Amino acid sequence: MNPALSQIGQQMSQLTGVRAIMKDIIETLRLNRGQDLINLSAGNPLIVPEVEQLWRDCTHELMASPEFGQVVCRYGTSQGYEPLIAAVVDDFNRRYGLNLTERNVLVTPGSQAIYFFATNAFGGLSANGELKKVVLPLSPEYTGYGGVSLSPNTVVAYRPRLEIFEADHTFKYRPDFQQLHIDETTGCVIFSRPCNPTGNVLTDVEVRQIADLAVPYGVPVLIDAAYGPPYPSLNFTELAPVFGGNIVHCLSLSKAGLPGERVGIAIGDREILSVLEAFQTNACIHASRYGQAIAALAIANGALAEVSVNVIRPFYQRKFTVLEETLRTALPNDIPWFLHRGEGAIFAWLWLRDLPMTDWELYQHLKRAGVIVVPGSSFFPGLTEPWRHKQECLRISLTASDEEIALGMQRLAATITQVYQESPSRPYSDVLA
Repeated sequence: MNPALSQIGQQMSQLTGVRAIMKDIIETLRLNRGQDLINLSAGNPLIVPEVEQLWRDCTHELMASPEFGQVVCRYGTSQGYEPLIAAVVDDFNRRYGLNLTERNVLVTPGSQAIYFFATNAFGGLSANGELKKVVLPLSPEYTGYGGVSLSPNTVVAYRPRLEIFEADHTFKYRPDFQQLHIDETTGCVIFSRPCNPTGNVLTDVEVRQIADLAVPYGVPVLIDAAYGPPYPSLNFTELAPVFGGNIVHCLSLSKAGLPGERVGIAIGDREILSVLEAFQTNACIHASRYGQAIAALAIANGALAEVSVNVIRPFYQRKFTVLEETLRTALPNDIPWFLHRGEGAIFAWLWLRDLPMTDWELYQHLKRAGVIVVPGSSFFPGLTEPWRHKQECLRISLTASDEEIALGMQRLAATITQVYQESPSRPYSDVLA
């Protein structure tokens, strides 16, 4: 059967970003089953024993509670499970000196749902027919933002400044405030902090500057803190959440060990959240109450914050160190390679300046060498302008054993070295422009 699709159906049936190459990755893994192939493409967090045990303990506590039947066998409110909302309010007020009430919190089925609700509630065609843009202040960014809007051509992104440290082969993206444009045609702003895929962390000053640009136009600013504190605390540099009148702070418990339960938490202005709550009511009623209930226990007793800082963060930070040290040993100094400074998340981002081929071509070379990573051009949603830099980067996942990461980086380094040695360098002029 080949049913006719609406305009929205045609758009939403197309995969975007990294999801568009997952079929190739899955097929490669299937055809090479049993062979020595190191998969460093996944964003699926590893199962960490201490984290799994936390959720087992919370599950046992919930099952022994008289609340179990109410959680599993009854519908709840669209805003979220009341004990979870209360736990978040209490924790954030105590931890960050806030004055939140229960109306400042909304629970959704994963944080991706928050961005879907927001981009379509505030972005797209307005009541008077004007197209309201969804602005990503700098790109590369989370690939999922490319597919959240039901209106085509709504997501727009801006090219960042590159702060390059030639001596130690590192670099960092920064917002280019001379180019960033937020005005009456903007519906909402979204950015991740720490960033998937780069690990970049915007400073408090940069965050407030973006939020301040949006204030005169009444534009909500959604900060995607799926890797941020207090859970899962996958920040490797000092980082505190930034709150404000037009800021919606968005949490996810996926990287805190609950990706299967899809628990997202939005914290912000009650008027903004009421719009998102109504959208959620129409779309899916409410998030899984089982996931919310065990999360409420882990937040209220402090166990989730503790395991985030003492287990999850050092677990992935060590893996980034393994990756970085292996690359420094294996990649020659005369090759223009630059690793984005590891400030958080569960990925490393490698820029290969003057790469003699595209990132997709290099991806194929690396598969033949026995290592799978993700071509970087998958992570520039909304950035349509030509920029060679988009074809010079790779995202490398930290969701493998230390030994696999080290061996994978040795194979990657050997392949990159061969590519630069055997291929003539192409003209390079616009990366720093």
